[in-house]
Amino acid sequence: MHYLLDVVQKPVSYRGKPGRVYEKRIGMVSQRMWQEHELKDQYDVVIIGGGVHGLATAYYLTQLGVRNIAVLEAKYVGFGGSGRNTAIVRSNYRTPEGIAFYDLSVKLYEQLAADLEFNVMFSQHGHLTLAHNEKGVTGLTERANTNQLMGVNSRIIFPEEIQRIVPDLNVFGHSRFPIQAALYHPPGGIIRHDAVVWAFARGVDRGGGHVHQKTEVTAIEVQNGQVEAVVTNRGRIKTKTVLNATAGYAGLISKMVGLEIPIETHPLQAAVTEPLKPFLNSVIVSSTLHVYVSQTDRGELVLGAEVDDHASYSLRGTLSFLEGAATHLLELFPHLANVKILRQWAGLCDMTPDYSPIMGGTPDVKGFLMTVGWGTYGFKAGPASGYLMAELIASGKTPPKLEPFALTRFYEDRLVGEKAAASVSH
Repeated sequence: MHYLLDVVQKPVSYRGKPGRVYEKRIGMVSQRMWQEHELKDQYDVVIIGGGVHGLATAYYLTQLGVRNIAVLEAKYVGFGGSGRNTAIVRSNYRTPEGIAFYDLSVKLYEQLAADLEFNVMFSQHGHLTLAHNEKGVTGLTERANTNQLMGVNSRIIFPEEIQRIVPDLNVFGHSRFPIQAALYHPPGGIIRHDAVVWAFARGVDRGGGHVHQKTEVTAIEVQNGQVEAVVTNRGRIKTKTVLNATAGYAGLISKMVGLEIPIETHPLQAAVTEPLKPFLNSVIVSSTLHVYVSQTDRGELVLGAEVDDHASYSLRGTLSFLEGAATHLLELFPHLANVKILRQWAGLCDMTPDYSPIMGGTPDVKGFLMTVGWGTYGFKAGPASGYLMAELIASGKTPPKLEPFALTRFYEDRLVGEKAAASVSH
């Protein structure tokens, strides 16, 4: 990707080192953020998926001293869910297991710019989940209490305070679904998703790992229950450790080792408006209306809803989504009636029965690990997933925060039910 450049202040006469691409400019040289490498025939760890989860795992592995790593991406870095999400970060989940995990991710995001020496544009301006009826208030109160017990900053607020935080929200005006309360989560916010994946890719490169784009996995070789090699469109790679970090195609990769996982893939759609003068300082979510909205640093409004009802691999937007999301957005912000939609898009979400991910090793195939099934909330979990999966791969021991999300929970009837905290895809 020739436009991904680090600007380095060096004399124009500077000559690029082998393996790096330089572009001369007046008084400076621009350097590629990560190198292109020949595919080696052996790596200690092969990570399938060049999104935030795969790249974060590779980066944290390099920090633990594991550097003979390959990240394989069939398209380009950030092509999948990492480039198609709405970039919301939060930790106000429902279960103690989920809250602890996502709280770690928020903390890692807070220090990510410093760690990676790259501005990821993390704006923690608050997250509000609206309640429009008594049942909704009860559910949010339960979540607030659990969050507070876990040390996460979340609390219930009522219409007067909601109006102070978001003056343009239709709190007291005529509405079919009056706002009764909200779960207010100050650490929540938005981040620049492409900056995150590019920065992680650069971090992997600086740490000695290889990022291979346009490298599609076609088979995984297993002998006597042990991973032996990965076959790609560019050649065969010997390895004893493979991490499935794909979104949308997690089930297909798992089938390459003869493993069936409980996942359905559904499209998730979103849209963005023309730029507006900044007015929305918080992420707004309504599970009753099935809509959420935030405003970017460029002034655009990003809106989304729930995953499509039908399982599919389609990446096309639909008119029904746009009509529904726009209609419900106007319930919350009637003054946006004449705002133009610039574009809409879709991504793929792997949904598990309990709306929680699958992380860790697999009981039947040694050396095959997964961080999959992230549904609609994978991007916000990227740093924590990568940090903990790297620890597991490097040490061979499962970190406590990963244990609840093992594949075996589906066989042992110990689900981690997060549907109430993920009832809208954000």
